[in-house]
Amino acid sequence: MSTRRKFLRSSVAGSAAVLSGQSLLAMQEVPYPVTKGNPIVISTWDFGKAANAEAWKILSAGGRALDAVEAGVKVPEADESNQSVGYGGLPDRDGRVTLDACIMDEQYNCGSVMCLEHIMHPISVARLVMEKTPHVVLVGDGALQFALANGFKKENLLTPASEKAWKEWLKTSKYEPLMNIENKLYNKENDPMPGGINNHDTIGLLAMDTNGQLSGACTTSGMAYKLHGRVGDSPIIGAGLYVDNEVGAATSTGVGEEVIRIVGSHLVVELMRQGHKPEAACKKAVERIISRSPEKAKQVQVGFLAINKKGEFGAYALQPGFTYAVKSGKEETIYKGKSIY
Repeated sequence: MSTRRKFLRSSVAGSAAVLSGQSLLAMQEVPYPVTKGNPIVISTWDFGKAANAEAWKILSAGGRALDAVEAGVKVPEADESNQSVGYGGLPDRDGRVTLDACIMDEQYNCGSVMCLEHIMHPISVARLVMEKTPHVVLVGDGALQFALANGFKKENLLTPASEKAWKEWLKTSKYEPLMNIENKLYNKENDPMPGGINNHDTIGLLAMDTNGQLSGACTTSGMAYKLHGRVGDSPIIGAGLYVDNEVGAATSTGVGEEVIRIVGSHLVVELMRQGHKPEAACKKAVERIISRSPEKAKQVQVGFLAINKKGEFGAYALQPGFTYAVKSGKEETIYKGKSIY
């Protein structure tokens, strides 16, 4: 475990050298001063409000950020009405609900599960991977066997509503992973997913506790009707989630393939290390996606959410419609994220 942490620290230091000279000019003194005694939790999408409320129960009592982020994301994982996370999630094209999740604490410890089936709370399995094994990632049947060996119950995660939607989709089997544009549900005439499914997936949740320590969690059932075995950015440390307790933390949502290509959440944290505020760092990451593939960027949604050690937060997305929820001792708010287009 200590060897992996040393490697991560050296990797973080080395990666700063690849950022542009223009960005280096914006450097400020780091690390940021820690804001102790003022816990805060932020998360992606409107449904993050309920997740934040659960996390806040731990944070407001002086608990650890790691415990808060796990408890928070378990709320949408168990919500069958949320068809993009956990139980009730829309299946892959074979009708199988496969889940991805990762978690990271203030000491560079991290755990992840990918393509996990039959387990209600993949985030808790990811935490056990972090705490009980020398590994970071377990996948597929291996992740399932590990979960069962550690007392998790095997369950059917395909709800009648999601099964019905999948069977309707099978009539055309059309797959176009367009994301939420203007946060509207597509109508049946132009919806690639019958029934008007808003396929934005993922909850990413970041928290700072009363000791100024950061942790993050990210969990999803992934793209509806994906190829079996497909994994997006959500469970990949550095892509869907990254936490550097000296600087800040970031998470992402949207088309994971585009986030993976730029190692998005790690990029956002490194930009904050150079002195950029969270919103500005998220915007620059979005611009990186556009510069890599301008035409494709107009057709998909990606959003980033970040917090720094001052407790400042911000977000940015490709398209309009990305929202995020914030809970602190001063506010409980859902914000509309800014966007490029």
